[in-house]
Amino acid sequence: MYTYYISVGSNMGDKRGYISSAFQSLLHHEAISRLVTSPLIETEPWGYTEQDTFVNGVWSCESTLDPHQMLSLIQQLEQEAGRKRLIHWGPRTLDLDIILVYDIEGKMISLCDESLVIPHPHFWNRNFVLEPLSQLLPTFTYKGTKIADRLAQLGVYCLLYTSDAADDLLCVD
Repeated sequence: MYTYYISVGSNMGDKRGYISSAFQSLLHHEAISRLVTSPLIETEPWGYTEQDTFVNGVWSCESTLDPHQMLSLIQQLEQEAGRKRLIHWGPRTLDLDIILVYDIEGKMISLCDESLVIPHPHFWNRNFVLEPLSQLLPTFTYKGTKIADRLAQLGVYCLLYTSDAADDLLCVD
């Protein structure tokens, strides 16, 4: 059994619809249990900035799928949403990335091969991943730094919550 933290994003078309459809697919998948979502937030694009704003969040789940099997599953969900990989960090209907994986003993898995790198190589530098991740793992520490401290190190970054739970502007100093 593995515990996964998966970042989710969309900035094309029915953003919430793509995210909801993928969530429902995982929710009903026989190898997935305890699927939980962070609040969804609206964020500015990262990397390639000439595109629409994103709706982002993080999901956690437990699964009997190993990391490569999970990667195949989430890539299938991206394809079902019509994802096209035309521009690096460009617009997408659905983007699902495995951020963190823990084994049955609660130990973080590190993996690096031609198809998958865990932990995700950019997660620690992305507010749009860390803010929702902090909602699910508020005491998370990586390389000796608490997630709240890392968000502070990255500087002020404003995120508009778009979930039903809140419509307020959240600024992380």
